[in-house]
This record gives sequence, structure tokens and C-alpha cells, in this order.
Amino acid sequence: MANPVATFETSLGSFSAEIYQDKMPVTAGNFVKLAKMGFYDGLHFHRIIQNFMIQFGCEFSKDANSPRCGTGNSPLGNVQDEHPPAHKISNEPGTLSMANTGRPNSGGAQFFINTVHNDRLDWFSPGPSKHPVFGKVTTGMDVVKKIETTQTDGSDRPRTPVKMIKVTVTE
Repeated sequence: MANPVATFETSLGSFSAEIYQDKMPVTAGNFVKLAKMGFYDGLHFHRIIQNFMIQFGCEFSKDANSPRCGTGNSPLGNVQDEHPPAHKISNEPGTLSMANTGRPNSGGAQFFINTVHNDRLDWFSPGPSKHPVFGKVTTGMDVVKKIETTQTDGSDRPRTPVKMIKVTVTE
């Protein structure tokens, strides 16, 4: 059975990603459920750092100017950390990775797309950051790079909001 494909329609264009349901069933399944619920529709990218990543999925980012952007949780609750020894997938450019607070089992709805190789964030690397990869952009990496070059303020928030119009998952 093929993995699901998510299509992300943003205010700057569209991109698609394979969602690694076969390798990361807990994390990928959580994302798919949220997308099918329409949770991500209408949210904004709330954190963009050039030469690092673009972050998305905070419930408070429907209002791009909310001071609570980046602090929201998932309506499904937190997900169990997923670190399968057979699937050591690195945080390479274009990969989707679960954001968390740094505490165990603190991921939920927020995730980021790596725009460079951030291997220090791999769950299997030494150090405190543990971010499991659950998908990879397959088309539209130029749109991801366009989002990455959006001008930001001192808090890494886009000066001109970048909206996620709709996320569609096909299985």
C-alpha cells in the first residue's frame, strides 16, 4: 500500500509531500487525522528562519498577529515520541519533522519543514533535540524556498503573513 500524499495549498503556491505512514505510523497518522479534520486549513506559518526551517500548525495562528502564535496544542492531544530503530530518517532538506517543546512526548500539531540538512535535530543524534521526520516534499520545493525567504520580524514571524489555505491528504 502506498503512503498518503499531502497537498499544501498556500498563499504563495502549492507543494506536496509523501507522508511516511509506513515508517512513522504514530506521527504520520496524527498529521493525517488533523489534516482530514481541516485543522490546518486557514492557519499561518508562524516561524520562519532562513537556512533552517519553516514552522506551521499552531491553532492560534489563524490570526497571524496573535501573540499566542507558536504556543498552541493539538485538539488530539500530544503524540508519543516515535523513534523506530529501523527508520533513522534524517532532517534533510524538504523533510517534515514534528515540532515539540523539548520534553518527551510533547509533539502534537506543529511541525516544520527543513530547508537545509539539520542532522543535529535527528532523534538519533547526540544532544537534546529529538525531532522525528514523518514525510518529505515531493513537488513544489520552490514554494517552500519562497516561503523561507519571506521577510520576518525579530521573533522570526513573517512580516507578510503566509496562509495555509488548505491541506488535502490522498491515500
